[in-house]
Amino acid sequence: MSHPNRRLVIRAAAVLAAGALTLTACGSSDDSGTAKAAGGSAKSNLIAIITPSPDNPFFKAEADAARKKAESLGYQTSVASHDDDPNKQSELIDAAISRKAAAIILDNAGADASIGPVQKATNAGVPVFLIDREINKTGVAKAQIVSNNAQGAQLAAQAFVKAMKGKGNYVELTGKESDTNAGVRSKGFNDVISQYPDLKRVARQTANWDQQEAFAKMETILQRNPDVQGVIAGNDTMAVGAVAALKAAKKTDVVVVGFDGSPDAIAQIKAGTMHATALQPAPLGAQRAVEQADRFIKTGSTGQPEKQAIDCELVDKSNADQYGVFARL
Repeated sequence: MSHPNRRLVIRAAAVLAAGALTLTACGSSDDSGTAKAAGGSAKSNLIAIITPSPDNPFFKAEADAARKKAESLGYQTSVASHDDDPNKQSELIDAAISRKAAAIILDNAGADASIGPVQKATNAGVPVFLIDREINKTGVAKAQIVSNNAQGAQLAAQAFVKAMKGKGNYVELTGKESDTNAGVRSKGFNDVISQYPDLKRVARQTANWDQQEAFAKMETILQRNPDVQGVIAGNDTMAVGAVAALKAAKKTDVVVVGFDGSPDAIAQIKAGTMHATALQPAPLGAQRAVEQADRFIKTGSTGQPEKQAIDCELVDKSNADQYGVFARL
C-alpha cells in the first residue's frame, strides 16, 4: 500500500509537468521556423513557387527569378512543377496549405481548372499571386501579373506582315485552349493580319505550346499545303518546332515569327531561321509577384490592382544582341 503523502507528491509533479508542456505549446515560434500570423494561426516562412515544366526555358526563368527574389527577402522557398496537369496542381497547392506557406506564386494549369484550388488556398489564409497566366475570375488571387499579350501579339503580327510584304499563304500555330494567353495572342495576331486581304491563312492548328507537337503538325500541314510563305506561332517553343520541320522539308525562305523571346528563338533569329519574336519579361513578372507577396504578408495589402500587365518588346535581327534570358542585357 502506497503512503497518502507520496500520492500527493506524484499528483503535484504531474500538474507541474502538464503546465510546462502548455507553456511550451503556447510559444510564438517552434523549431520549424513558424511564426504567429495576425489571425493567431502559425504561418511558415515559406513561399511556394509552382509553374509548368522547367523544360520550357520561359517557365524555368520565372521560377528561378521568383526563388532568387524570395530568398533575397529572407524567405525559404519550394519550387515545383504541375506539368500543366490540374490534378497535380491541386496536390501541390494542398501541400503548400498543409505546410502553412506564407504565400504561393503560381503560373497556373488552366484558367477555369485553377479557380477552385486558388480559392481553397485563399480560404485557408494562404495568399496566391498569379504570374504569366490569368484565371477566369477576379477577387480570388491577390494579384494576376501577366505580360500584355494583346500588345505583344500585335507587335509580332506587325513584324510578320512587314516581312511577308502583305501577301502570301501562312500557317498559325496556337497554344493550349485552356490557357487564356493562347486565345488572346491568336486574336492579337488576327486583328492585325486580317487587315491584309492578300495574306491567306491556309492552316490553323494547336500544338499545345510543345516543340515536338509543332514539328509533327507542321510536317503534316506542309504535306497538304506545300506553298507556305509564313508561320506565326503563339510561343517560341512551337516556332522552333516549325523551323525544324521547315528545315527538314528544305524550306529555308519561310518567314517564322514567335512569341516569348526565348534564348532558343533569339539564337534562331541571329542565325536567320526565324524573323522575330515578341519578348515577354518572365523574370520581371515573377519578381514583382514576390515583392507584392512580401508586402501583403507584412501589411495585408499589395498596394497594386489585382490585374497588372507588363508590355512586351519586339526582338528581331536588328536588336537580338541586346537580349539575354527573357530580358535586356
